[in-house]
Amino acid sequence: MMQAVAIDHRRLGVNFTGEGTATVRLWAPKLEAVHIRFRDQTLPLLPEAHGYWTLTIPNLQPGDDYEFITPNGKAIPDPASLCQPQGVHGPSRAVDLAAFVWTDHKWVNPSQDDYIFYELHVGTFSPQGDFQGVIDKLSHLKALGITAIELMPVAQFPGLRNWGYDGVFPYAVHAAYGGPRGLQELVNQCHAQGIAVVLDVVYNHLGPEGNYFKEFGPYFTSKYKTPWGDAINFDDAHSDEVRRFFIENVLMWFRDFHIDALRLDAVHAIKDLSPIHILKAIRQEVDAFIQNHWCMHYLFVELDLNDTRYLDPLKRGGYGMDAQWADEFHHALRVTAGQERSGYYSDFHGVGHLAKAYRDAYVYDGQYSEHRLKCFGIPATHQAGNKFIVFSQNHDQVGNRMLGERTSALVSFSMLKVMAGATILSPFLPLLFMGEEYGEKNPFQYFVHHGDPQLIDAVRRGRREEFAAFHDAGEAPDPQSESTFRNSKLQWELQQADDHRALFQYYQALIALRKKHPALRHLDRHALEVFFEEDGDILVLHRWHHADHAWCAMNFSNRAQRVALANDQPLQNVLDSGNAHWNGKETSPGMLQASSFILPPESLVVYTGKYD
Repeated sequence: MMQAVAIDHRRLGVNFTGEGTATVRLWAPKLEAVHIRFRDQTLPLLPEAHGYWTLTIPNLQPGDDYEFITPNGKAIPDPASLCQPQGVHGPSRAVDLAAFVWTDHKWVNPSQDDYIFYELHVGTFSPQGDFQGVIDKLSHLKALGITAIELMPVAQFPGLRNWGYDGVFPYAVHAAYGGPRGLQELVNQCHAQGIAVVLDVVYNHLGPEGNYFKEFGPYFTSKYKTPWGDAINFDDAHSDEVRRFFIENVLMWFRDFHIDALRLDAVHAIKDLSPIHILKAIRQEVDAFIQNHWCMHYLFVELDLNDTRYLDPLKRGGYGMDAQWADEFHHALRVTAGQERSGYYSDFHGVGHLAKAYRDAYVYDGQYSEHRLKCFGIPATHQAGNKFIVFSQNHDQVGNRMLGERTSALVSFSMLKVMAGATILSPFLPLLFMGEEYGEKNPFQYFVHHGDPQLIDAVRRGRREEFAAFHDAGEAPDPQSESTFRNSKLQWELQQADDHRALFQYYQALIALRKKHPALRHLDRHALEVFFEEDGDILVLHRWHHADHAWCAMNFSNRAQRVALANDQPLQNVLDSGNAHWNGKETSPGMLQASSFILPPESLVVYTGKYD
């Protein structure tokens, strides 16, 4: 069994001892010899057990560029590089992570229940498209009520623009964003504002361009195939050291960058039949890190499986992940709000499935799925509300549309407010996608900046084939074109326009109500009732905590309808999407004395009351 990872310092790549020397450690079992070249020197590394090569160097300094030289004279960057200032094919740059002066010593990671996520792409979030651009907008996020930003992947990828899932240097922070120093400063500033930082990381594959891993060792295995080719080698020969590489990457983000939580991309695509799954091994090492450092860090996952094994604690045979993205809530909500039932949306039947998502977290927990052509999922009965992250949009659901239209381009202004309330007032952890809080109109489209002409053609061809049935809607934007990237940038000036300003204030009110009201703040999935009318597209979500009760009534239809609440006590209207303050046109009763009332079309209202 693989030995425990040293969690107090980074061991791979180039590291500085604090005594004027640097240590170099490279795993390269495929190489019979390897040298490190920096400045005007070329030095041989010394072999160690299990395919490692090491050296202690007295005159390698932070800021020096270096590369490894193979026996045939080929120069290759460090797979554990922290910085690639000349791109994925250039030399690596030595960085002393310990040199950053942190000022977040009093920072305490919020309780998981208090996470309100804001997913953003660094390159399109601000005009300058870097970490400083995010820092400049932290006051906006603080005013909104966000408690955690979630960064799409920042590991070094080819070119200057990319979603980040084509990264090929898991340890290197993308140079154009500001490199490792820029990320450390962003985290430091977020903590000063009371905002946690979640980082999206990719451990299911590595991108194609600039991927030199096969030059060094068996980082991949042909035992399994993934959508991206051979799987990362988590259970084949030599897998101990591959597992170590990625586990140490997890610990680096927490230890050296003060990241509060990781979002592990598409963990269903990780292939591992080891007795200890790599996710379980990561959980064990993170638990040890938490215990030794007296700090809390979370592990969230994107999971396209309704399988509670990923969420179950280690003592119950699970992998111990803290929460998963709940795509089915999104799908049910979008169909209820009028989304066409095509592709994976074909499995969802509107308000009844949305009600099931509120009650059961999973819509499919054993039923037959017409889209998957099999029974799918298991019940999530024993999983708490904070185990599920829900959203009305995210980078995937927007960007994987052919034209990348945001929800604001697909539904009415009134429906935007209903969908926001349905998400933020749910018994789960809500996630917003950048710009949705003010109704951003620019799309978020798929973009890349590859240097390999054949790869560029392959990406273009793949997008055309993916949307071949949708030519009536036009052509898919060219992923390689800089205009596709620029068209995806946020338009911050929109916030000054009337409806956009009103929508932002509405989001503020929703988030403040969630934080303030006990029935909405506590994520007890058992203190919940859901009533719905399939024919009328009406849903009432009733939540409570002790004597405090909240009813959230939602009308997804385009006509006014009578709604009945199962109560006999006076109730107070505490939030109404039809209020003129948020550019609404028709409100519900301010005080509710009767058990029923007329709910205007495409509207949401929240009533609260106390029961002894």
